[in-house]
Amino acid sequence: MTKTELALQLFSGRHSCAQSVLMAFSEEYGMDRIMASKVACAFGGGISHMGLTCGAVAGALLVLGLKFGGGPEMKEGTYQAAQEFMKRFSSLHGSTDCTALIGYDLSDPDQLAKAREEDVFAQRCSGYVASAVKILEELTR
Repeated sequence: MTKTELALQLFSGRHSCAQSVLMAFSEEYGMDRIMASKVACAFGGGISHMGLTCGAVAGALLVLGLKFGGGPEMKEGTYQAAQEFMKRFSSLHGSTDCTALIGYDLSDPDQLAKAREEDVFAQRCSGYVASAVKILEELTR
């Protein structure tokens, strides 16, 4: 199973976008999936349904931290990888902001309910999860 397939399977299994992206890579970088699920838990829905940074993006940034991060001397390399990720994702989708990407303000309970009713997460967010994984695979080679 590819990382994209795994991430999409996790996402369809009720994990958030952030959890799904991180969990698809976590074991490769020494973090078990249960811990990855816990670490990324608050980042789904644009950070806890606040509509901020896309959860797939947040999960990807956590992966980049696992791959490139470490002590203070490693921050700049991690930042460069994160900036490149953000540039590529934004180039593909026009934004890294959850509200802009899905067209609903998830911090508004009525809009969150409408997004769920219209199955926006399966229709749109699965594509963001797949894109995040693809970009990560390119950046972590």
